[in-house]
Amino acid sequence: MDITFTTWGALIGLALAIFLIIKKVQPAYSLIIGALVGGLIGGGGLVGTVNTMVTGSQGMISSVLRIMTSGILAGVLIKTGSAEKISEVIVKKLGQKRALAAVSIATMIICAVGVFVDISVITVAPIALAIGQKAGYNKGAVLIAMIGGGKAGNIISPNPNTISVSEAFNVDLTSLMMKNIIPAILALVVTIIIATLLSKKKNGIAITDDDLEKSENKKLPNIWAALCGPIVVIVLLALRPIFGISVDPLIALPLGGIVCAAATGQAKSLIDYSSFGLSKVIGVSVLLIGTGTIAGIIKASSLQTDIITLLNMMNMPAFILAPVSGILMAGATASTTAGATIAAQTFSGPLMNAGVSAVAAGAMIHAGATVIDSLPHGSFFHATGGSVNMSISERMKLIPYEALIGLTSTLAAVAVYLITG
Repeated sequence: MDITFTTWGALIGLALAIFLIIKKVQPAYSLIIGALVGGLIGGGGLVGTVNTMVTGSQGMISSVLRIMTSGILAGVLIKTGSAEKISEVIVKKLGQKRALAAVSIATMIICAVGVFVDISVITVAPIALAIGQKAGYNKGAVLIAMIGGGKAGNIISPNPNTISVSEAFNVDLTSLMMKNIIPAILALVVTIIIATLLSKKKNGIAITDDDLEKSENKKLPNIWAALCGPIVVIVLLALRPIFGISVDPLIALPLGGIVCAAATGQAKSLIDYSSFGLSKVIGVSVLLIGTGTIAGIIKASSLQTDIITLLNMMNMPAFILAPVSGILMAGATASTTAGATIAAQTFSGPLMNAGVSAVAAGAMIHAGATVIDSLPHGSFFHATGGSVNMSISERMKLIPYEALIGLTSTLAAVAVYLITG
């Protein structure tokens, strides 16, 4: 028998999960506890609540499998120095005069080829800080350049959030990535403008010698070897929209990692690099399982109907639900992946029933999830601040700029939908 939970139950459960995350309770446990309490308050009973939580988590398994295999590519790109080499070449080619643009583009590309957004920032940070010190830029300008570039790359990447959204809407991953190319480019442009303006601030935090990473005399691969893995992934994923040949990301992403390891002469270390990559994605995988429990409760509640009724009362079009749900859920969880997943799992049905195409709805949710996803109760806030040795108070001051960058891509995604459908 299907159970429908009350809207208040779902909202209280979500609020409890947010409270626990803010109190530093492990996010996956926070989401599970919130789901359990929300289901009980929402009238599902203990058995019905647990069954709905389990069903919600089961819906995440295919995404989790793809994310786990993507760790092979991420691990190889990082450990072979390929990610660092790609960013280094981009910065060198564009030169010191265009250093902030180079930093943004480098982070965007690293993230777009499958490295997680926080790892992309951490990877580029040593190069960006060294360049920033020479050019006389402050930490805020350099960090925004990296974060904005990462946000732009994240909405066109085969990363966990994109995989989760494509699964929820049952759309091709490549098509979803391609849908947000224009929003990504506009977000990049706005990032460079904001970073440039911040670089002119007189009271910014200067980059000191203590902030620079000491050289390990590590020999990086040549640029073509570094690019082999990402190129293989892009080509394999592009086969479906171009030739109708479907290669699942579960195959394409690890295969790209294997090719990269071979091309860089590190094939013998593939097992170690894969283990490292798994360590980087296991947290996201567990988080998604926890996310599935609260998503299951929200999806089975009256929240969808009530929000749609509210939109109708305000005379707002149904498609607005996509970007707004992405923004709110990502802000609530302080996570692009969790926010995009909950929004997509909850509202994919109503959006498609309202006539919004699955790819467009997914793209708008995905872009919306980058607006306020970096709030202090999430790991991204602290990981990125730590990459440039920035205090929490100083890191907080950058949140409005990050939100503006995410809002740019969101509005662009909405505009793309209105123009092309």
